[in-house]
Amino acid sequence: MNYLAHLFFSDPSDDALLGSLLGDFVKGNPAGRFPPAVVDAILFHRKIDSYSDCHLITRRSRDRISPLRRRFAGIIVDVCYDHFLCRHWRDFSPVDLKSFVGRVYSVLDKNRANLPERLRQILPHMIAEDWLGSYIQLEGVGDALDRIAGRLSRGGAFKGAVAEIEANYEVLEIDFLAFFPDLVAFCAERNRRWECSAGNERAGRMACRGAQWSLDGSDGRLFGS
Repeated sequence: MNYLAHLFFSDPSDDALLGSLLGDFVKGNPAGRFPPAVVDAILFHRKIDSYSDCHLITRRSRDRISPLRRRFAGIIVDVCYDHFLCRHWRDFSPVDLKSFVGRVYSVLDKNRANLPERLRQILPHMIAEDWLGSYIQLEGVGDALDRIAGRLSRGGAFKGAVAEIEANYEVLEIDFLAFFPDLVAFCAERNRRWECSAGNERAGRMACRGAQWSLDGSDGRLFGS
């Protein structure tokens, strides 16, 4: 998953938001290098990525990418799903998208000095150009993908990758809407287990991080809490 989805599943605390994003910038074991809440969020980020990468629906989405860019299919689908999360944000969160993104930028800016170098370098551009909010438009998705292409060796074939999304837009949206509730349920169950193991008095309450959703066990439908 890409930046916005990871932030969506974060706890609302500053440390958790930081860790949710740092998962894309920190390699190796984070224990002892960051506060415990940041470490927990980094590890949760990795669990989300593992679950998402192995899911049958995300595999189907990757298979929709043309052979020309198939080797970049995971990146394309990750950014594409952030686009659909923006487009369907109100279906999944009671928090206004603009307010949510603004708080993320505020937290990152406040902690700028402690960020990994690469994130610290791109942060001014991320905020000024509103990368997270720009995913709602395909133009913003195209810009994001081209930025990634510019960082890749042999990324020339990746340039213009938004065309892959445009060519498969409707079916990719169907994929996202089928997959994302599964990811919500996965994250809610992980949180329930974490709360039980921690002896938290709220254990058993299946509350999805940050998004404040509960799960109806009868059919998996989502309801705002």
